[in-house]
Amino acid sequence: MLTINDFPSYKLIPHPTSITKLKRISAHLGGADIYVKRDDTNFLGGGGSKLRKLEFYLGAAFQAGCDTIIAMGAMQSNHARLSAAAALHAGFDCEIILGHKVPRDDPDYLHNGNLLLDRIMGVTIHETDAAADLMALALARKAELEALGKKVYIIPFGGSCALGSLGYVSCAFEIAEQEQQIGVNFDSIVLANGSSGTHAGLLAGCELVGGRAKVIGYNVLKPIADTLPVTRQITQEIFDLLQCEKLVDDNHIYLDDSYLGAGYGIPTDSMREAVRLMAHEEGLFLDPVYSGKAFAGFIADIKQGKFAGQKNLLFMMTGGAPGLYAYQSEF
Repeated sequence: MLTINDFPSYKLIPHPTSITKLKRISAHLGGADIYVKRDDTNFLGGGGSKLRKLEFYLGAAFQAGCDTIIAMGAMQSNHARLSAAAALHAGFDCEIILGHKVPRDDPDYLHNGNLLLDRIMGVTIHETDAAADLMALALARKAELEALGKKVYIIPFGGSCALGSLGYVSCAFEIAEQEQQIGVNFDSIVLANGSSGTHAGLLAGCELVGGRAKVIGYNVLKPIADTLPVTRQITQEIFDLLQCEKLVDDNHIYLDDSYLGAGYGIPTDSMREAVRLMAHEEGLFLDPVYSGKAFAGFIADIKQGKFAGQKNLLFMMTGGAPGLYAYQSEF
């Protein structure tokens, strides 16, 4: 079996991200103690969880002798913004391909938030419509650039494949070490599931570390019927990449699409309430697309007794706060 250290990486996160108790929200909700893993910490590019994945993509790009990174996502993509920041920080040229995946055309959405930061960084931005195949466009652009003598590395949508998800396998080991340090064992680890890579990495990592926590993903991109097979596939590919003889058990993949609303990036009342609650009680800013919806589902399910009997709960705060500026009309 291989280990995380067998794969090249480029350090972007200088130390483990903190785990802290949400004292006021825990008291507000009653029952379990609720903790937050601060993967939104602003180490680079506005902060966010994608840096964990990008460490492995940039490591692979350096190993392959590449000089240019192409990343892709929706118009307000946190992943594209952080890919650009990490690539520039590491000395690569960078281009991002952004699709109009969310039905919004207000000025804030089209010019503020992540897009503003993308433009400030000065990377080349290719905008396309909702129906476009972003990977096909990336491959075509790679061919154009390589014809000019460049060597290009493409990072997939959301950074979600087995290689990038090693960042969250590593995070599961990090959480296990922090549990020992703070004397807490988590019953559940809760996060937003978009393109499934973060969920898959944590799921595989918890299995490898022998953790007892359930890893629960609240869907923010697609319904369970679409998300489950992707989460299963990436988790299995992680085991295969690590040459680990394990098979994914669907009974260990916990998903909830009850709080997705009308679709990806489309606000819900419960998301707005959750963002306001976290800001008011704890002074922390959830994003409106990912952690806002996931936290909305999390607190609603706590109130409904779905976490009854569980003592310690960990919420993954994955970042994306710049997106709030693109959604300011919602608040």
